[in-house]
Amino acid sequence: MKKLICAMLLVVSSVFGVVGCAGKAEVQETKSTEAAQTEAPAAEVKEEAPAEAAAVPEVALPKGGNVEAVKQLPEKPLRIAFLSFQNNPFWFPVRDGAEAAKEYLKNFNTTVDYIVMGDDLTADRVIAGIEAAVAKQYDAIAVVPIFDGTEVAIDKAVAAGIPVFNFIAEGSVKSNRLAFMGQDAYAAGELAGKTIEELTGGEGKVGVITGVFGATQHEQRMNGALDYIAKNVPGIKIVGKYENRDQGDKAYTLTTDMLTADPDLKVIYVTAGGPFGAAKAIKDLGLTGKVKVVCYDHTPDNLEYVRTGEIAAAIAQDPFGQGFDSCVSLYNHLVTGEKPAADFIPVKLDVVTPDNVAEMYPQ
Repeated sequence: MKKLICAMLLVVSSVFGVVGCAGKAEVQETKSTEAAQTEAPAAEVKEEAPAEAAAVPEVALPKGGNVEAVKQLPEKPLRIAFLSFQNNPFWFPVRDGAEAAKEYLKNFNTTVDYIVMGDDLTADRVIAGIEAAVAKQYDAIAVVPIFDGTEVAIDKAVAAGIPVFNFIAEGSVKSNRLAFMGQDAYAAGELAGKTIEELTGGEGKVGVITGVFGATQHEQRMNGALDYIAKNVPGIKIVGKYENRDQGDKAYTLTTDMLTADPDLKVIYVTAGGPFGAAKAIKDLGLTGKVKVVCYDHTPDNLEYVRTGEIAAAIAQDPFGQGFDSCVSLYNHLVTGEKPAADFIPVKLDVVTPDNVAEMYPQ
């Protein structure tokens, strides 16, 4: 009877595709297979390991750089605006320092944009440059503010959350900038005054060419020298103070005019840009060895005349180092939140003369 029922079920299954006579073990195997098919995808899901933090690169400082980037990467890409001028050869090593910082900091996910504010030094150009950098939402600004009045724009940038680092020269009114790197300009002027005393033997006439009247650094350099001379060297007479707007050709004309009016001048003191113009005028007039220039900056144009004797002394201010170090100092502040160790970071006042130029700058 049982065999008959099974036979009938087999006939039905062949028609309807239903197996109704499976044993208990067969049913369990089928269920087990279905369960395995259902659970398989869940078994294949694996938790992803957390991404490893990018390693801080080991990058050597370029020659002339003094500040090293901290061993920490930023949480997001950073952009630094480097605002400078370009109206005479002094600014070339400043530019080179900023470009070296650009190459160095790109390893730290940071971009440095070198931006020229113009070829005429004015407070308005500085203010416009800072305001443009704020509008473009840079993360930090390095700037050479030079003039009083620029502190207003600096403070607005800082209030907007953008730290500002001053280099080379700043105004006399304190701002909320992060720090300032540059010369102690008055001390540099005193050093120039002592050098003039030595060159003249304490007697003679001196003409003065400053960069821009009212520019704090230029005024401090001029006053540092003239105050020292007035207090300590009564035999020296200052015959005039003139402005060359940092231009070498203007320094050339002013020097020619002064020597025409006072052929017994002993020294031309140039407080800012363009001293090579004064040196060239002395050379062209055949007065090498009789009239000497005291000035600033160890630029190639100046060193040429140090070697030939027209420039008797040039006081340094490390323009390349200032360009590089200001950018890296800003990077370090952005990623750590810490300020530089000092509010004012002075540069060395190295003096190059015809006697030591070959040793300091061998050709």
